[in-house]
Amino acid sequence: MSVNEDRINSIIDERRVKLHLFKPSKREIWTIIGKEKEHWIDPNSNFCSCSGYYFGMIKNKNPCYHVKSISKAKKENKFEIIEFADDEYESFISGIVSNL
Repeated sequence: MSVNEDRINSIIDERRVKLHLFKPSKREIWTIIGKEKEHWIDPNSNFCSCSGYYFGMIKNKNPCYHVKSISKAKKENKFEIIEFADDEYESFISGIVSNL
């Protein structure tokens, strides 16, 4: 098993994949709790806020293991859903942006 596969399995097994679901709009924000910070992932555009994503995409057009973790977690239905009201969306986004 590769290092990335080990990392992906560890993220999923430790339940570090989170779906933040806003209601009633059903807007979704996916995050992964990392060792040092939380990463925001957009699985629809294969984007991650981690520095590894940025450098990986520049070098070899390959997304980071966080993006792959979301895909696998969705397939295996192994992620935590955290529900919010729509009026909490703006402050949630502000919190994500301030941590980048």
